Amino acid sequence: MISVILIWLYMFITTFTVGFGVLRVITRHIPYHAGEQKDLQGRAGRCSADAAGRMRYADAYLMCGIVCATVYAQFFSLFAKVGLAANVILCAVCLLIGWIERARLTQVIRGLFWNSDKDNRAKKNLKCVCLRIVPMLLLFLLFVYGTSCGMIHYDTSLYHAQSIRWIEEYGVVKGLGNLHCRLAYNSSSFALSALYSMAFLGDRSYHCCAGFLAFILAKICLEVIDHMRCGKLCVSDFARVMGIYYLVNIFDEMISPASDYFMVLIAFYIVIRWLDLLDQGEREILPYALLCVLGVFLMTVKLSAALILLLTIWPAYLLIHDKKWRQILAYLCLGIVTVLPYFIRNVVISGWLVYPFTQIDLFAVRWKIPKGIADYDAREIQVWGRGYTDVTRYDISVKEWMPGWFRSLGGSDKAFVLLAGVSVLVLLVYAAGMAFGWWQKRTDVLMVQAAVAASFVFWLGTSPLIRYGCVYVYLTPAVVFGGIYEAVFGVGRKEQGKCAGAVSVDAKDGGGLLSGQWQVMICQTVQRAAVALAAFFLLYKGLALGREIVKDYTGDYWLVQKDYENYETYSYEIDGVTFYLPVEGDQTGYESFPAAPAVPRIGFLGEGIADGFYSA
Repeated sequence: MISVILIWLYMFITTFTVGFGVLRVITRHIPYHAGEQKDLQGRAGRCSADAAGRMRYADAYLMCGIVCATVYAQFFSLFAKVGLAANVILCAVCLLIGWIERARLTQVIRGLFWNSDKDNRAKKNLKCVCLRIVPMLLLFLLFVYGTSCGMIHYDTSLYHAQSIRWIEEYGVVKGLGNLHCRLAYNSSSFALSALYSMAFLGDRSYHCCAGFLAFILAKICLEVIDHMRCGKLCVSDFARVMGIYYLVNIFDEMISPASDYFMVLIAFYIVIRWLDLLDQGEREILPYALLCVLGVFLMTVKLSAALILLLTIWPAYLLIHDKKWRQILAYLCLGIVTVLPYFIRNVVISGWLVYPFTQIDLFAVRWKIPKGIADYDAREIQVWGRGYTDVTRYDISVKEWMPGWFRSLGGSDKAFVLLAGVSVLVLLVYAAGMAFGWWQKRTDVLMVQAAVAASFVFWLGTSPLIRYGCVYVYLTPAVVFGGIYEAVFGVGRKEQGKCAGAVSVDAKDGGGLLSGQWQVMICQTVQRAAVALAAFFLLYKGLALGREIVKDYTGDYWLVQKDYENYETYSYEIDGVTFYLPVEGDQTGYESFPAAPAVPRIGFLGEGIADGFYSA
């Protein structure tokens, strides 16, 4: 645990500082005032100079820093291994940003502990600090423990650990996918894991990044407690409950640097914060556009998340409508810089722009993975998600594979998939009702609902392995029924009042389908029932998880994190270079390097493995 705490503190300092610096540069060119009030003509109200450029949510700096660190690590890997030198440069950049922006950075960090300058003056006492710090510290330690020990994902021992070690040892290697096709999957999350693995210390390679993201999401999801205490819920809180459910499910698995966890955690973050911005009445385009850039980054983590980019339609429309060409160019440049190293690494590792999809064939390089192997790999991914191992069943109809696939799901997964399917149908009716004016139009929320529902349908029709798309299975009913709940009861957030950020229900004119005292009574009943049901369900899952932790407790990981699982291998040589092969199965782990689950048919592009491979 001590090792994880130290690495997380290092991650927090570097990502927060870099994120703050990058957002300061962006907001200098695109002015932004968080929470700024506007009149009906869009004229901005007064805003203090200190508040200019400050993000509404402090976690925006962390997420921006994580994206920047990942993009940086990918670019660095094109020229050298990602190790000590990469971290030294990163620290130097942080020191430079910290010195230049020391005054504003201090204000933002102070804001993590006190809500505002007024709070600083009126409530700067031990009790106030404890009420903020102690719960967060307990949550921090809980997730540190979960990241220190647990179960290593099967695919981590198959290729995740090997992919990370290649980045640690060599950066990017031409034709690496010819050694093992899964090494060509090239998730950007592996570069982030390599940057913060501390393998250059010589002890071991740590894998703490997924747990760090899980902690950030947990902090955001637990904001629902404040809203429950106020007795007021919004659509984003429905998404938070599902986020908590997911975190409980992966608590004993987030030790693995699996790209699936990175994708789901970030997707939850995007949807929740987007809905929060809508709930808070945010009218500036900047925070939505930055979440769209985060969506571009999410695509580099796992291609199955690509349809989250449907969210870009709404801010793009507003920018084009207002003819803000300079801002459009700025956001396009941010997206290109974010995705560019991912595509470059794809070409270097596999010879394809997007492996294993061969529809885009632009490069005739010697190290390209043969088209037949790439096509076979793509089909294997799809049939595996449908519950088959025989690739020849790739072309069977939905009627043939879906019943067996559905029967193979767990009990709760079956319920959520059915609920998500019903939600898609309800959403179509709901959208038609808005089009015909049957109830209040909320096109902003509808865009989020449509993006999530479309992602669910895409996942269901391609490779519906539950861990590939569980975020859409969970979020689709949450945002659809949460949006309907808002439309029926006419709830909406207010930034002023006794409970800041809470939903307000006006007994005289709620703005929904119901009004008056009936609205208040039914709304409160539904909220209490939903809170009770969610609390009971999460308590049940929490107790089950607690029993598993107690049962498997060893007490060996208080100082250092649990290492990768390593398997028995034997060595063989190709042109004088030693490789490793598992004695049984296809898993090798981290220690035996370089390794592959089968003897590859390869040749060397140069004198050694650093020069790359071609298919023989």
